[in-house]
Amino acid sequence: MKLFKKLTLAAVTSLVAVTTLVGSASAASGISGKITINGSTALLPLTLQAAKEFQKINPKVRISASGKGSVTGPQAVKKGIADIGACDWDASMDVPGFKAFEGQVANKVAVIPFATVTNKNVKVNNLTTEQLKGIFSGKITNWKEVGGDNADIVVITRAFGSGTRVNYQAKALAGGDIVKKAKNYKEVGSSGDMKTAVATTPNAIGYIDLVYVNSDIKALSYNGVQPTTDNVINGSYKIWAYGYYMTKGQPTGATKAFIEYVQSAKFQQGSLKKLKFIPISAMR
Repeated sequence: MKLFKKLTLAAVTSLVAVTTLVGSASAASGISGKITINGSTALLPLTLQAAKEFQKINPKVRISASGKGSVTGPQAVKKGIADIGACDWDASMDVPGFKAFEGQVANKVAVIPFATVTNKNVKVNNLTTEQLKGIFSGKITNWKEVGGDNADIVVITRAFGSGTRVNYQAKALAGGDIVKKAKNYKEVGSSGDMKTAVATTPNAIGYIDLVYVNSDIKALSYNGVQPTTDNVINGSYKIWAYGYYMTKGQPTGATKAFIEYVQSAKFQQGSLKKLKFIPISAMR
C-alpha cells in the first residue's frame, strides 16, 4: 500500500510537470501573426537572430525584417507598412536633424557600441576627438597629419538618415561637421556597405557598429580607449547609443511578445552579448 501511495504521488507529480510543460508550449504556439520590421542596419543582426529564435518557439508567427537606415524605421511605422521601426535613437523625441515621430513608443532593446574603422593598410591605431573632427570636416586630408603614412585620407560616411551617423557625429565628433568633398569622399547606405567599402579601399576611414567589426577592417582607439563592450560598460568609451524598436502606440499581440523576448534576460544575456551588443541592464 505504501509503495502504491509513493507511485501514485510520483505519477501525480509527473502529470503536473507534463501538464505545465504542455500548457507552456500551448501558450507559446498560441501566438500567431505576422511582424514586419524595418529600419536600422546596425540593429539588423540582432533582429534577425531574435526572429530566428522567436519563430522557433512560436511557429505560427512570421517575421520579415529589413534594414535601410534608422530613419526608415519610424517612417515605415508612421505609414503603416511596418509594425516595428528599428532605430538607433529614440524617435519619439527630437534629435538634431529629425523631428519626433508623434504617437510612437520607443521600446529600448539594446546598447550599441560604435567604432571608428580604417582599412588595414592604415598605420594609425588611435585618434582623438579633434583629429576625427578635422578628418571628417575635411581640414585634415593626409594620414601623415595624424601620425600615419604620407597618403590621402579617403573618408567614407553613411547617408543622411543613418542612426549610426547621428550617433557618431554627436559623440565621436562632438557635433562636428561631416562635409562632402568631390575628392576622396564616399557615402554608403548601410552598415554592411560601410564594412565592404572600408575593407576594399586603401587609406579609408569610416565608422560602424561593433557587431560588424572583424579581421577585414581595423577598429581604432578613441582618445586612447579601445572600442570594447567592457569599456562601454565601465564608462571609459563614449561612442555608443541605445537601440530602439519603435511602435505605433504600445505594442500588442505578436509584436509585443517579440519585443518582450528581445528584452528578456535569456536573449539579452545570450545571443545579444555574443553579437557584441550590450544588455540594456548593464547600463543601469
